[in-house]
Amino acid sequence: MATAAGSTEPGIVGLKRSLRFRDLILYGIILIQPTAPMPVFGVIYQESRGHVVTAILLAMVAMLLTSFSYGRMARAYPHGGSAFLYVGKEIHPSLGYITGWCLVMDYTLNPLICTIWCSRAAMNFLPGVPYIAFAVFFAIFFTALNLNGVETSARINAGMAVALGLVILLVLAAAVRWLLLLSHPTASFFLNPFYDRATFNSGGLLRGTSIAVLTYIGFDGISTLTDEAKDPARSVPRAIVLTCLITGVLASIEVYVAQLAWPRGMAFPDIDTAYVHVAGRMGGPMLFLIVNAALLLATIGSGMASQLGAARLLYAMGQDGALPRRFFGAVSRKNRIPRNNVLLIGAICLAGAMVFSYQLGTELLNFGALLAFMGVNLSSMLRGWRHGRWSQWFPMLLSLGGMATCLFLWIHLGPLARLVGTIWAAVGILLFLIRRRFTVLPGETA
Repeated sequence: MATAAGSTEPGIVGLKRSLRFRDLILYGIILIQPTAPMPVFGVIYQESRGHVVTAILLAMVAMLLTSFSYGRMARAYPHGGSAFLYVGKEIHPSLGYITGWCLVMDYTLNPLICTIWCSRAAMNFLPGVPYIAFAVFFAIFFTALNLNGVETSARINAGMAVALGLVILLVLAAAVRWLLLLSHPTASFFLNPFYDRATFNSGGLLRGTSIAVLTYIGFDGISTLTDEAKDPARSVPRAIVLTCLITGVLASIEVYVAQLAWPRGMAFPDIDTAYVHVAGRMGGPMLFLIVNAALLLATIGSGMASQLGAARLLYAMGQDGALPRRFFGAVSRKNRIPRNNVLLIGAICLAGAMVFSYQLGTELLNFGALLAFMGVNLSSMLRGWRHGRWSQWFPMLLSLGGMATCLFLWIHLGPLARLVGTIWAAVGILLFLIRRRFTVLPGETA
């Protein structure tokens, strides 16, 4: 059995430690996507009353604090990299299961909101086609491709990241050109995206910040590369933190120029694809089409990958006995994929796209993510106390800050999202109590 990646017993081949620090950063940026704030821009703008930049920056503070905790836990558990593992090991297996259950909701909602957004973006090309037709098409499209074992490769992801980077440059160039054509803008004009006295509302800003967390979702994925990283104890934590920082700075620039270009009080033609319309205002019809097409393709790739990722998570929980093994732990003989899970998530995406709004989907996703982040921060605090006591006061303080800010943002999610998320958590607890009678959870003794 391998004792560590790169250090194995004779005759056993381990993973090659070849990933450098910059490779980890690139992977994290590709995972999050450099255009992450663009699809959710309109929703944050609406809730924060035009303070998207401030919401993005406040969310970055919470995510940076949480990223420190993820980095510390990645050092402690180099072969895991998941919130439910950290919570299960440091707090209790039962709470680890509940954390995993909340992550199931996140993984399931990701392809759902991708289905909704793709449908809205496609309507910009074919406005005569009703939304329901596109929703059905994309839900079936994602499911059909995943049933045939089609996966987004790392090369395609990297290529897409480069293409999206070029789109960002086009948007910024159009923004600079648009600003240069303005006649005598005042200093307050450039400061309004950060603070506009006429529209500022602290409750709205915090609600927008709780949604802006979506911009950073995915930074924790770097921890899954611990076994393949050079000097993982040093490089992985630093890469997680730096990826959050780079994402926050880039996202702030993207939304800042968009806020400058869109007049205060002017309604968006479609709140879900608001950034596309801002791009059209800055660069004309051509930029409108380029940004709409680029974000549509990126979201299609994200929707496909996230649906298969959700299916694999359900499969892992089925194999562990946390969910009924006969259904969730089954694998198709033909394509070697968890076929039942792919079909189930496809059905959820189809049904959810009919009744969910994009905003409700993002808030529900953040409901589970923020709960998981709180669990990781608490796990980091407890580990610091057990292994260092007061000598670990600074890392524990950072973890406490991460937990407090995530809790504060979680409280400011919309009431409907908190209600639906609580119902989901309650179902998970009920399922846990039922399954516990027949299955011993990992980490517990019979």
